[in-house]
Amino acid sequence: MSTNPFLIGIAGSSGSGKSELASQLSKVLDAPVVSLDSYYMELLHLTYEERCKVNFDEPASLDSALIVEQFAKVARGEEVNIPEYDFSVHTRKAHSTHIVPGEFVILEGLFALYWEELRNVMGVRVFVELPDEICFARRLERDVRERGRTPESVHHQYFSTVKPMGEKYILPTREYADVVVRGDARLEDSVAAVLDHCNKMRSVSA
Repeated sequence: MSTNPFLIGIAGSSGSGKSELASQLSKVLDAPVVSLDSYYMELLHLTYEERCKVNFDEPASLDSALIVEQFAKVARGEEVNIPEYDFSVHTRKAHSTHIVPGEFVILEGLFALYWEELRNVMGVRVFVELPDEICFARRLERDVRERGRTPESVHHQYFSTVKPMGEKYILPTREYADVVVRGDARLEDSVAAVLDHCNKMRSVSA
């Protein structure tokens, strides 16, 4: 069996349940979780008002070159420093997070299955799907509670960029998934489905 880390990629629409699934898998597998949200572009060259107008729901808003570079290293078992992002001001934080790859590493985010170079280093690709109205309700609650947004700003962003960009860029990546789970299914069942596929893939590559 390969000694390199086994990468699990989890994609899906905003509010679909990616983070919850990743968190539970992390507990079961004792694996670090990396969020693609960490890789949003540095926007210090813009004013705060200009940053607020940036479309954060298209792939170009993330540093894809750094994502691909760092996860190629992770797939080889190399340690990396993951940037951290402050959503309240739309800039990167001064410090980073040091990741030491173990037996498993979990990557979750909107565009986890978008870039071919990233998909190619994954052992299992997961897509979490959920009806749009539930995704919006979850997004509204999270952004107001965790990211200092107003309900009005969340509503405007969701229907002007989040939903249309999701339909354009995220939903089509479902076709690349090895496992598709529902974001409102029993979490235990979704975890079991992912683990079952992980075991099958690792047996094949052993």
